[in-house]
Amino acid sequence: MNSPQPPLWRRAIAELLGTCLLVSIVVGSGIAAEQLSPGDVGLQLLENSTATVLGLTVLILMLGPVSGAHFNPVVSLADWALGRRSGAGLTLPELGTYVVAQVTGGIGGSVLANAMFDVETSISVKERLTGGHVVGEIVATAGLILLIFALARTSRGVLAAPAVGAYIGAAYWFTSSTSFANPAVTVGRIFSDTFAGIAPGSVPGFIVAQLAGAAAGVGLLLVLFPSAGRAADDVVIPHHADTADS
Repeated sequence: MNSPQPPLWRRAIAELLGTCLLVSIVVGSGIAAEQLSPGDVGLQLLENSTATVLGLTVLILMLGPVSGAHFNPVVSLADWALGRRSGAGLTLPELGTYVVAQVTGGIGGSVLANAMFDVETSISVKERLTGGHVVGEIVATAGLILLIFALARTSRGVLAAPAVGAYIGAAYWFTSSTSFANPAVTVGRIFSDTFAGIAPGSVPGFIVAQLAGAAAGVGLLLVLFPSAGRAADDVVIPHHADTADS
């Protein structure tokens, strides 16, 4: 029998806060990189990706025991879809609550980063969508889903924080899209016309690619780990009421 999870309202706050801080790390470090290394895009990306790796790892460790540290609608969607087979994971109302919290937090994260750097909150004009970017987002998201659920299914969730941070950091460099791999982060980055921003016109294509990547990741997961859905309650890391309250 699965251990009870913290109440939904507490998990929703953790998801909102975690996604807000994640986007503020991505956007804020992008702004800092532009200011510290003007004209050197490679160095800017290194600074941006390093901050994201470290920040994401810390956020998963900090908030994972409360909500699982999804911070990503496609992770929550995969958790719900896989868990339906075994009665584990998020219910449909919980999925809706997680997604609303994540998207709201993502938008708030951009506003927060802009405020910290005295940058006006405005809609980004940075067009990103190309065929290569679509492929990059599919690959990045598929790999992320496969990694997270494989770790949970093999009882290695303790490694999720550094592993997910490392994967996203690597994917900044090996994908042409710099690995958004997250619809909430993608929407949030609309609201900062800076190094990390994305124009609204590029967002639908990115989200469709992320959903396709999530589907591909789930498919690969079921081939490699057919019973992966049984571990849906432990994604991204185990989050039970006794752990969160202790």
